[in-house]
Amino acid sequence: MIQAKDKYQLRNWELVSINPNKRDWYWVDFFNYWAVSIQSVIGFSLIVSLYLLYDLNSLVVLGGTLFAGFIVFLLTNFIGNISQSSGLSFPVILRMSMGFNGARYVGMIRGLIGIFMFGVQTFFISKSLGYIFRIIIFKIDSQLINHEFFLLFFFGLNAIDWSALFLTLIIQFILFTQSQNFNKSFIKFSSVFIYFGLVLFLIIIISEHYAELVSSFKLSTNINNAVSKNNIYPFISITGTMFAYFSIMLVNFGDFSRFAKNNSEMTKGNLSLLLNIILFSLFALAICLGADVIMAKSSISVERLLTNPNDIIGKLNNNYLTVVSLIFILISSLSTNLIANYIPSQNTLLNFIPNSLSLKSTGALISICALAVSTFWLSVFSQAPILSFFDTLIAFLGPIFGIVVADYYHVQRKKINHKELFYPKDTTQYIYNNGWNNKALYSLLIGFIFSASTIWNINFIQYQPFGFIIGAFISYILYLLLQK
Repeated sequence: MIQAKDKYQLRNWELVSINPNKRDWYWVDFFNYWAVSIQSVIGFSLIVSLYLLYDLNSLVVLGGTLFAGFIVFLLTNFIGNISQSSGLSFPVILRMSMGFNGARYVGMIRGLIGIFMFGVQTFFISKSLGYIFRIIIFKIDSQLINHEFFLLFFFGLNAIDWSALFLTLIIQFILFTQSQNFNKSFIKFSSVFIYFGLVLFLIIIISEHYAELVSSFKLSTNINNAVSKNNIYPFISITGTMFAYFSIMLVNFGDFSRFAKNNSEMTKGNLSLLLNIILFSLFALAICLGADVIMAKSSISVERLLTNPNDIIGKLNNNYLTVVSLIFILISSLSTNLIANYIPSQNTLLNFIPNSLSLKSTGALISICALAVSTFWLSVFSQAPILSFFDTLIAFLGPIFGIVVADYYHVQRKKINHKELFYPKDTTQYIYNNGWNNKALYSLLIGFIFSASTIWNINFIQYQPFGFIIGAFISYILYLLLQK
C-alpha cells in the first residue's frame, strides 16, 4: 500500500481540485476565452477566406460557421462539465478512464502537441516583434539596418531576430507563470483590447471610405439561393473547416472550466462563442474590404484580395499604422498561445512528473523546448514530414475525448472518488492493470486508426476536418462495448 502511494500519489497542488469558493469564472470570462481563441491571425485569415476567396453564398458561410460553433458548444459542455463539477484539470480527469500511468503518457500526447505549437507560435510572435525593432532602427538611422552585423545569419535568423526571439520567450515566461487570476485578467485584457482595436480600425475606414466600403461589401456578398442543393456540400465543408480550427481546444477545455462558478455560467459562456463568431466575422470582413479600398485609392497594386493581416500591413506604407497593428497582433498572439498551447502543456507536464515540477519549472521547460522549435523551425520543423507527424498526433485527440466522456457519464456514472484519485489504494479502480486501463488503450488505438485515416488515406482526405468527431465516436462506442 505504501508503494502504491509512492508510485501514484499526486503531490502537486497546482492540479488538485479547485476550492468552490475560488471558482470565479463567470460567463463573461468564457466570452473572453472564446474571443481570444478566434482573435488570431489564422482565425482572421480563415474566416475572410471563407467569405471571399471561395465565392460562396454569404448566408451559407455564416450558417456553416455558426453550426460549427454550435457543435463546439455542445462538445465543450460535455467535457467541461466534468471539470466544472469536480474542479479538476484535464490530465487528472484522464486518470479515471486511462489509469494513473495511462493518464501520464496519453496526456503527454496533448502536451507534445501543445509544446510544439507553443514554439511555432513563439517564432511568429518574435517575427512581429522583430519587425517593430527594424522600424525603430530604421527611424534612428536608415543606414544602420544595412550594417554587416545585421547581415550575419545563424539558423536563418540575424541579431534582430534572435533578440526578438529571446525577448518573446522572456515576456511569455514572466506573464504565463503568474497565478490563475493573472491569466484570467490577461485573457480579459486581450479580448477587450483586440475588439477595441478592431472597432478603432473600422471607424477609421468607415469615416474616410464609407461609400466605397459599402459598395465593395455589396459586390462581395451574395445572399441568393441560400437554400439550395448545390450549397449542401459547401455548408458541410465550411462546418468541418471551422470545427477543425476549434477542435484542438476541446480536449483541454476542462483546464479552464474547472474555474467556472457553476455549470450555468459555463454554459452561457460557451454559448457566447456564437456571438464571438458573428462579431469577429463582421470585423474581419469589413477591415479586409476596407484595406482593399484604401490600397486601390493609393494605387497600391495587389494581384489578389489580401486576407492575411500581415500581408495587409506590409502593403500599407505607414510606419505608425504598422507598429500599432503589430502591437495588436502581438497581444492577440500571446493570449492565444496561452490558452491553446501553454496551459494545456503546463498541466500535462505537471501531471507527468507531479512530485518534481512547479509553475516556474514547467514554464522554464516549455520555454527551452520552444526555443529549440523556434531555432530549428525554418530548417527542420517547417518541413512536411515533421508537420505530418504532428498532424498524426492530433488525430489522438478525438478518441481521447470520446473515451473520457463515455467513462465519466456511462461507466463512472458521474461519480469521482477524489480520495482514491489522489491517494490510491492497491485495489482502487483507477489503478486498473498496474496503472493502465487496457480497454481504454484499445479503444484509443482503434479510434486513432479511423481518425488518422482521414489524413493518410487519400480516399478519405475529404473527411479530414471531421477526423476529431470520427475518432471520438468510434472510441466512445467501442469503449462502452468493451465495458459490457
